[in-house]
Amino acid sequence: MQGHPVLLNRAPALHRLGIHAFQVVLVEGHDICLHPLVCKGFNDNFDGDQMVVRVPLSLEAQVEARLLMFSHMNLLSPAIGNPIFVPTQDILIGLLCVNELKSSRYL
Repeated sequence: MQGHPVLLNRAPALHRLGIHAFQVVLVEGHDICLHPLVCKGFNDNFDGDQMVVRVPLSLEAQVEARLLMFSHMNLLSPAIGNPIFVPTQDILIGLLCVNELKSSRYL
């Protein structure tokens, strides 16, 4: 799996953002760990959602996944052009905590 992109799909994929390509980082267990910023495109809400993992085998399919389907290549909504990956919830709280720690350190 090292060096191969994988495709993640959460059914139903009603738009092109329902399928993304990712670089694999193996972790312990049987879970798929996603960065919170990519959840909006999948409409994930972590209530037991299932995702399909596909591995493009041919060289052409791997190149297509890298050029067209990697999440960093799909940052804007195809419908209205707004950013899809917007910091929410845990990320905003983390940024607040980091900034408070930095500001209190220099007071």
